[in-house]
Amino acid sequence: MIAVVGAGLMGAATAWQLVRRGHEVTLVEAYDIGHKHGSSHGSSRIYRRAYGDPLYVRLTGEARELWQELEYDTGTQLLRLTGGLDFGAGRDPEGIADLLAAAAVPHELLTATEATDRWPQFRFDGPVLHHPDAGTVDADATVAAAVRRAAELGAHVLTGVRVTGADIRADGRVELRTDGPAVVADTVVVASGAWLPQLAAQLGISEPLPPLQVTQQQVFHFRRRDPEADAWPVFVHKDELSLYGLPSGSDGGPFPAFKVAQHDEGTPTTADTRTGTVDPVSRDKVTAWVERTLPGLDPAPVAEASCLYTTTPDEDFVLDRTGPFVVVSPCSGHGAKFTPLIGSMAADLALGRTESHPRFALSR
Repeated sequence: MIAVVGAGLMGAATAWQLVRRGHEVTLVEAYDIGHKHGSSHGSSRIYRRAYGDPLYVRLTGEARELWQELEYDTGTQLLRLTGGLDFGAGRDPEGIADLLAAAAVPHELLTATEATDRWPQFRFDGPVLHHPDAGTVDADATVAAAVRRAAELGAHVLTGVRVTGADIRADGRVELRTDGPAVVADTVVVASGAWLPQLAAQLGISEPLPPLQVTQQQVFHFRRRDPEADAWPVFVHKDELSLYGLPSGSDGGPFPAFKVAQHDEGTPTTADTRTGTVDPVSRDKVTAWVERTLPGLDPAPVAEASCLYTTTPDEDFVLDRTGPFVVVSPCSGHGAKFTPLIGSMAADLALGRTESHPRFALSR
């Protein structure tokens, strides 16, 4: 039996991948499915192919195929394509275009004037990369669909059960101590997101984790001035601020809205001590940038929220096996788009079918 600790995006996807391959799975979640305490909640996350790194360009393509499998298996639309834009002096649209060309990913590099003519809701002052294979992923719907389907296929789902420790038995199996029923497993997949730093110590995982910084990030939703306008593309911008934006989905309220947030400058915290209070400095920075750069939005936020990043120094994932434990992600603020692929890679590690990619290894 394989236990999966944590039913956020990565844990849910791992449980789905394992049980559809015919394995016995127990999925353990400290809260309810779809809770808002961690990093996996919300109706909109970015999917994109544009990365300044050929590894992630390749992995986004593999993830796209698995999103289609997850949608087909659950009968739920999760990924919606809108196209994506990359711009800003620090974003290097020309360099990303070269990487997409090398990977045969459709794209076009536009001047600021050409891009403004096509998307008048933006203001550009330099080259703009557009690629059509980008859009949004519904995180809430993904968690719900993957857990539901895993349960339909036979997974045992425990909610409201917190793992507090582990003992390795004489037969090599792992007995998880919880505040509910004990769980005994041959292998344990730890997909606990921002709780990983403390949970790894409680479980007795002997191999050190890379340094992990947990931060609270803020996101803001702005009303679209023209609700009937064509769908907005997602974007990534980097200059004096590192920002991203995408259609809000239901998180933005009853009227069409657009989500904009900083990728950097989060507030250090822990999973259990976060305040949930939105940083007014971040609100002011994002609002001022929206007013300057996105004339298609009313620059007064209509909704705002916080979430957690768990970031490695190199922003690469943690995805490796040590003894009977598989340590999954934390995703450094860019993992949601890879959800079904990370679930597949974690399942392969749990089943002993592969080794970790060197960049995702605990010992890197």
